[in-house]
Amino acid sequence: MFAVLKTGGKQYKVQAGDVLRVEKLACEAGDKIQFNDILMVGGDSVTVGAPFVAGAAVQAEVIAQIKGEKTIHYVKRRRKHSSQRTKGHRQQLTLLRVTDVLASGADASGVAAATGTADARRAAHNASAKE
Repeated sequence: MFAVLKTGGKQYKVQAGDVLRVEKLACEAGDKIQFNDILMVGGDSVTVGAPFVAGAAVQAEVIAQIKGEKTIHYVKRRRKHSSQRTKGHRQQLTLLRVTDVLASGADASGVAAATGTADARRAAHNASAKE
């Protein structure tokens, strides 16, 4: 059975046992998380959501928080000279292992939902503003 999930503005086709590199999530290594934004579930029969499949989920285990490959781009290059300024960036990623694809019954699983770091900061900010 496979599923297409949405996280970090991207879509991933996954099945049990796959290892993924996704945008950084607010969780620690060893945590079990659940993705609830499932666009499609396939296997014997295909279910396509509008926009999401109700009750479907993908459960995963966090392996590690890692950094991606370094990308370097030129900020400034002066013509007729060998002078140039560069800037580098390494994207923060979360390494996951998919443990299970649930076509239904995701609400009663009891596994914490995956949230991005921006969502976690926003929730913490709203909680502190209410106090």
